[in-house]
Amino acid sequence: MKHICLSKGGGFNFPPCHILEIGGFRILVDCPLDLSALAIFCPFQTDFYRTPNCESSDSKTKWHSFSCERDRKRRRIEEPVEADDLIPAEPWYKAVANLHLWDLSSIDVVLITSFTGMLGLPFLTNNVRFSAKIYATEATAQLGKLMMEDLVSMHMEFRQYYGPADSGLPQWMKWEALESLHLDVRNIVMGNDGAQLGGWQPLYSAADVNECMRKVQTLKYAEEACYNGALVIKAFSSGLDIGTCNWTISSSKSRIAYLSSSIFYSLHAMSFDYHSLRGNDLVLFSDFSSMMDTDSSGGSCASQSSMTIDSMNLSDENTNEATINALGNTNESSDVMDKLAFICSCAVDSVGNGGSVLIPFGRVGIMLQLLEQMFASLESSGLEVPVFIVSSVAEEMLDFTNVVPEWLCKERQEKLYLGEALFGHAKQIKAKKLHLFPAIHSADLVKMWREPCIVFTPHWSLRLGPVVHLLRRWCRDPNSLLVMEHGTGAELALLPFSPMAMKVLRCSFLSGIMMQELQPLLDFLQPNVILFPKDLPAAHLSSIGSSFSLHPYSENEIMNVPNTRNDHEIKLDKKLASQLLPRMIGEGTIAIARLRGKLELNHGEHILRSCRESLDSSQSRMQLHWGSLDPNLLEKALQKRGIDGSWSANAGANDGIHVFRIANPSSALIEIHAMYTIISSADETLSSLLVEAVSSVLEGI
Repeated sequence: MKHICLSKGGGFNFPPCHILEIGGFRILVDCPLDLSALAIFCPFQTDFYRTPNCESSDSKTKWHSFSCERDRKRRRIEEPVEADDLIPAEPWYKAVANLHLWDLSSIDVVLITSFTGMLGLPFLTNNVRFSAKIYATEATAQLGKLMMEDLVSMHMEFRQYYGPADSGLPQWMKWEALESLHLDVRNIVMGNDGAQLGGWQPLYSAADVNECMRKVQTLKYAEEACYNGALVIKAFSSGLDIGTCNWTISSSKSRIAYLSSSIFYSLHAMSFDYHSLRGNDLVLFSDFSSMMDTDSSGGSCASQSSMTIDSMNLSDENTNEATINALGNTNESSDVMDKLAFICSCAVDSVGNGGSVLIPFGRVGIMLQLLEQMFASLESSGLEVPVFIVSSVAEEMLDFTNVVPEWLCKERQEKLYLGEALFGHAKQIKAKKLHLFPAIHSADLVKMWREPCIVFTPHWSLRLGPVVHLLRRWCRDPNSLLVMEHGTGAELALLPFSPMAMKVLRCSFLSGIMMQELQPLLDFLQPNVILFPKDLPAAHLSSIGSSFSLHPYSENEIMNVPNTRNDHEIKLDKKLASQLLPRMIGEGTIAIARLRGKLELNHGEHILRSCRESLDSSQSRMQLHWGSLDPNLLEKALQKRGIDGSWSANAGANDGIHVFRIANPSSALIEIHAMYTIISSADETLSSLLVEAVSSVLEGI
């Protein structure tokens, strides 16, 4: 097996990307977009671009004004980045940097762990050389499709503002322009070594999204998919969000578990199904979230909860059960609720002071829970303000989340049996307290609009969608509130809206397995081999049991992973097994039988099946013999068949060679060597008798 980490990602919105080679098949895990890189583009014309020399709204004129300031920018390239350092052009989108270097025709399978992990798929499916099979859960595929359609819709506004795109490379990607970029911006565009420049691409179209989705095979949790008869693939809930999953890949030589960002207990999605990951030979640990989470205390939100678990040993069943209980008994859910409550209290304070609240959402599950908590807080405070969701896919997304109980946690599923809606937004829409609109310029929204209000809208990058217009409207209002999630690069994202009088609340939510949970989880899974990020803190690795073979990996380094099993397991068809005539050999501990069958590979298992054609008479007489040929026993067997002869005295007995010369019934010769025996006879009948005599002395089948 070979493994290469193409990207360690950047949290929930930019999951890691890996390539695995198993049994001759190449598997790509996730194909995300780094949408945080959109922060380098200017979503509207800033004051800098309205100088006397830049009065034209033509995009090429604006680019010329950008280029003509190159010398001035070079003089302050080491200074903090400012709004006029952003690129005034229609944005391109940054895919996994090194994926474009791979031959797409060599990829056999693509596995998707979350809806954010499939936003770059149309870039692959648009390539005529790409023919891989794509697997995703049903919920992930539906939510991913909606997010890609929304992304295309929001991008159209950029295109309308900057005009038709130039053919070929845009002006800002030409080398002269790249050299003029601010150092921080250039690092996002190119990376430290320039390798990331090839990852930028113009956005796909709505037609590309539809074509991509036709190539995705959807699965339910634990549903089995078999690729080419050799790989058995299953998805199991990771608990991170609706439809997110971990994967198991089984072949005749190995069983592998791909462990993505996971949460043990969720208040909306089905909880982390770690039981189904147990018993695999290898675990690929791909949860980088704990290494990327920033300290949330600086964002005025409650800090992340922690779970303290003593080092455990699975030496007996009692300890095993204790480990399982420890993994489930975390306070992750109360931590989320505390943060949601804090956000809502800040929102109520802002609304009470006459300000509005802007919440650019990225996580579907968090948004749904925040909606429920927000209405509860407004009701308890006695405030009546309109709550809007402005998105081209808002109505379809909310409808979908209320009809997918099989993808939700048990508490949500129980509401179905009680005749209640799975999420609270259905009740608020019916009561006309929650209003959905496809765009900020919708005529109905203009009629209903009043402030203060609370608005949920994309996009969390603050570069696309209604959030740009609303942020420009409220950024000077000290009573208004913007809610952002940590890890979105707030400083760069907020530059076009500076100076900001608006309050900004930055909050982090749990995005994966906490370091305190890692050791007991691996103790429970008990794999033979663990692949883990090289950046994982050594203190946490030292607590992992010595029974595991640990292999650290880094980005863009090919790792050869040794096989954990050197033998093959082959199953016998019942019909073929009933035809066997086994014979004991040695000390009676081994049975051997001769058979004729057909070897098949089905669902990752080798199976021997009976052949329909029968053996002819000549084939049926052929036997396989073993053991040493005793000259004395051979002579008796020959005499029993009326064959006379004598042993040659000068035939090389010192070399272990014995020669028996036959005179009657006709001339023949038998040469016995240490590893083989030669029978020489011109008489076919006699040669058959000689073979029969030799066979009677040796063991054979």
